[in-house]
Amino acid sequence: MSDLSIGKFYGLQHISTRRGTFTCLALDHRQNLRRSLNPDNPASVTDADLSNFKLTVTTALASDSTAVLLDPEYSAAQAVAGGIIPNHVGLVVALEVTGYSGDPIARQSQILPGWSAEKAKRMGANAVKLLVYYHPDAVNASETEDFVGQVADDCKALDLLIMLEPLTYAPNDSGILTSEEKKIAVIGTARRLSPLGIDILKAEFPLDYKEADQSLWLEACQELSSASVVPWILLSAAVDFETYLQQVSVACKAGASGCAAGRAVWKEAVSLDVATRKTFLETTARERLMQLMKLCDTQAKPYTDFYSAIAPFDWYKRY
Repeated sequence: MSDLSIGKFYGLQHISTRRGTFTCLALDHRQNLRRSLNPDNPASVTDADLSNFKLTVTTALASDSTAVLLDPEYSAAQAVAGGIIPNHVGLVVALEVTGYSGDPIARQSQILPGWSAEKAKRMGANAVKLLVYYHPDAVNASETEDFVGQVADDCKALDLLIMLEPLTYAPNDSGILTSEEKKIAVIGTARRLSPLGIDILKAEFPLDYKEADQSLWLEACQELSSASVVPWILLSAAVDFETYLQQVSVACKAGASGCAAGRAVWKEAVSLDVATRKTFLETTARERLMQLMKLCDTQAKPYTDFYSAIAPFDWYKRY
């Protein structure tokens, strides 16, 4: 167990249950959501359309999550201005520009131009999220590690939580990873990136979603738990809800601290009209999120197994 600063420890309290587990509603999608809203003509989806969808989902579901993950362009400030994030729910804001630049086998991530961890701190975020494309064997792996370390240092100086979301990819021209290769990559990524000053790892499921043997699921998630030196939560990667629910259950049994539920909970809403969408979100999607919340809060590993905070009476003199 390691000591965490007062600011970061308080941030953890704001984005978790009282027991210390996470069920984060993920809504930081941008261009992929634009494509989902109108597959035939994504360009016709206006910024206002994108924002309205995100705010509708946030309004319907945020109260049944521990935190909501939003983007700085279309939803974070708009949700605050609209007063739709409940007082008991934390706010996590993405840092990165959507997508990547560079060669497909040496992908590069960057902070959204005009945005920063310092601005996220000023606007009241409890944490920031940084997405990077990474493979331990990629030719630019060390460059990505330096990038993560620098952003983590910035957050440390601000006493602001940082959640890291690494997405794996094939570091060669094959374009795909087998299930075993994905396992090696996801676990290797946790081993390499989790010690770089991050506070929470938002991890991919460490096998291909088509892998049917759940004994392999448990083994892979246990290896991921052993590799990560910080609490890890499972992202949904647009799998169907029943698959994701099973993945989260296995992950929590193996030592995960919760989940970051995105499209697995709400993706059907993109193709519904306004009235039907509202009904779907307030019933089916809400029930899904409540199931995940109950599962994580009873089975996940609390962050207090990783972190504590010390507050001697003269702490403020060194703060």
